[in-house]
Amino acid sequence: MSRGGGKGQSLKDKLDGNELDLSLCDLNEVPVRELAALPKATVLDLSCNNLISLPSDFCSLMHLVKLDLSKNRLQQLPLDFGRLVNLQHLDLLNNRLVTLPVSFAQLKNLKWLDLKDNPLDPVLAKVAGDCLDEKQCKQAAVKVLQHMKAIQSEQDRQRQRKLQAEREMEKKREAEQRAKEAQERELRKREKAEEKERRRREYDAQKAAKQEVEKKTKKETVQTRKPASSSRAPQPPRHKHSWSRSVLRILLFLLLCVLCVLATCKLTELQRQPLCVSVNTLYEDVVAALQNHKTLQNMLQQNSQQ
Repeated sequence: MSRGGGKGQSLKDKLDGNELDLSLCDLNEVPVRELAALPKATVLDLSCNNLISLPSDFCSLMHLVKLDLSKNRLQQLPLDFGRLVNLQHLDLLNNRLVTLPVSFAQLKNLKWLDLKDNPLDPVLAKVAGDCLDEKQCKQAAVKVLQHMKAIQSEQDRQRQRKLQAEREMEKKREAEQRAKEAQERELRKREKAEEKERRRREYDAQKAAKQEVEKKTKKETVQTRKPASSSRAPQPPRHKHSWSRSVLRILLFLLLCVLCVLATCKLTELQRQPLCVSVNTLYEDVVAALQNHKTLQNMLQQNSQQ
């Protein structure tokens, strides 16, 4: 375990002005809480310890200006290491670092950097250089910052492209959803129209069938009434014909009666009766009138022939 607890109790004793030397203390952990209580300690030396990693709250020590982490066993730096914006001097000699966090690009005040003796990524190692003197270490700080800014910019661009792609994908999904909803609405509308048309056809068919039944019923009713109507229709002529026959029969009957009366008055002993005398007289007058009429016709015919 760390011995930082015991050392933390005497941190103020180790403070020399603004410099705090915790090198060669066999530390496994950084006493961040105690360091945060010493904002005057802007120069911190943690070299030659057994540090494998730095806690995330180490980046809250934003008052640090110079930091020496050389000759430890650090495998990586915290992702938000760039929060140490006041840092100007950083010594990471002889650790186990392969890469640096992207937030390293935010160390805008960094003027000096040593990354020697780390299994760095070849690209990063080439950018950092050898750092064999003060000048090279200053150049390393500038070049590494530029490199990390380029990486950060590329990541930002990738992030933006990803966000843009996600937005476009989302828009595409929304467009597809809208198209699908519009298609479903159109389908429902078409189905509703078809259902309405089907119901209308059923209504028309039922109405036509009803009318056909009514027409058929009416036709049958007319057909059942037609014989009676046809039998009654010729009744007036038949009645007229019957009436004329009746009249003729009456006339014949009267004529027969007259002949009978006449025969009775001519041939029987009743001829001397007053009635028969009148009948005989009338008969003789009629016969005389007919003879006179016939004589007149003959005279007229003779006159016309002359």
